[in-house]
Amino acid sequence: MLTPNMNYARLKESYLFYNISKKTEAYLKQNVLVQKLYRLGIGDVSLPLCSAVITALHGAVDDQSKKESFNGYMPECGAPFLREAISRHYEKRGVNISAEEVFVSSGASDELGDILDLFDRDNSALIIEPAYPAYVDANIIEGREIIHLPSNEADGFAPYPDENINADIIYICSPNNPTGAVFTRDKLKAWVDYANRNSSVILFDAAYEAFIEEEDIPHSIFEIKGARTCAVEICSLSKTAGFTGTRLGYTLIPKELERNGMSLNAMWVRNRTTKTNGISYILQRGAAAVFTDEGQREIKENIAVYKENAKVLMKALDSAGAQYCGGKNAPYIWLKCPKGMGSWEFFDLLLNEIQVVGTPGAGFGEVGDGYFRFTTFGDPGDTRIAAEKIAELLKRI
Repeated sequence: MLTPNMNYARLKESYLFYNISKKTEAYLKQNVLVQKLYRLGIGDVSLPLCSAVITALHGAVDDQSKKESFNGYMPECGAPFLREAISRHYEKRGVNISAEEVFVSSGASDELGDILDLFDRDNSALIIEPAYPAYVDANIIEGREIIHLPSNEADGFAPYPDENINADIIYICSPNNPTGAVFTRDKLKAWVDYANRNSSVILFDAAYEAFIEEEDIPHSIFEIKGARTCAVEICSLSKTAGFTGTRLGYTLIPKELERNGMSLNAMWVRNRTTKTNGISYILQRGAAAVFTDEGQREIKENIAVYKENAKVLMKALDSAGAQYCGGKNAPYIWLKCPKGMGSWEFFDLLLNEIQVVGTPGAGFGEVGDGYFRFTTFGDPGDTRIAAEKIAELLKRI
């Protein structure tokens, strides 16, 4: 008799955004005169793809209409033109990544789950919490031991490694979702040294690196000496270039990264050529435009809008004397709930009192309760109104 993967029974219900949706629907049914909700919860972009990308996408569609420029199956690991463009992008930053070390994916979320194929199920996974819930769920599905490492205000939600813990796979997200915290160069060096000492592998989630403002905050873990022998970097164009509905990312696996005589780079080539038929030519042409001078200029203009939203929110929170982190180098603001409120209690207060919707921190792990995540991806006008409402509410409670 067939036995299903019983690890699925160990998954907690994905109640976070479901509950947000249900609570919001119930509120609107009971308050039919409410004309608008101010949504600062879902981490989705609100600006369209930049013109350089749109032009490239249209050109690629035209290519597919002519026999001489038509493309069928693409190389499983990515088209050379895109892998080379990403390699040059890193070279401009002083990071040596060859085209053969770049793997094009359908997005960071997909890759964060798929990449676990490289590791034995007996390996343990260390997850710094609060954390993106998929880190935990993907490892539960695999039946893997999970080590939960809590972070807090004292360490800026970006802790140093605990030498008393021995973990095989290490998740680091910087800038972090949900806290907006960033790992400094010295903290990343400590984790790289820890990983090399313990033969661990770091899965470095760099989905939000484009929002970093401070010069000394690394955009890539490969800026850190020693990372090429212990790290995999997973990147996304979703927030960087508005590809949330277009779906494309990339993963960096150095050729020096080996464990037990096995090259993880070669293993991933084998995995991709077995499990995928590559990403569409049209999308890869659009992605390549992101790495042109014009594309970089245009996506930075869009990012500047989201960063201005962050400044507006931070100014409002500062005026109310609120405690929070993030915002400066990240598109997320992690607010400490006032008056010792729980995350869901504060959610209800915001919704019922000022019609603002955010994300309860409890959805990102137990240590997230008592905190609340705001995103800065919304419409600037709505964000400004929401910020004023939040500040006024915090001042009067």
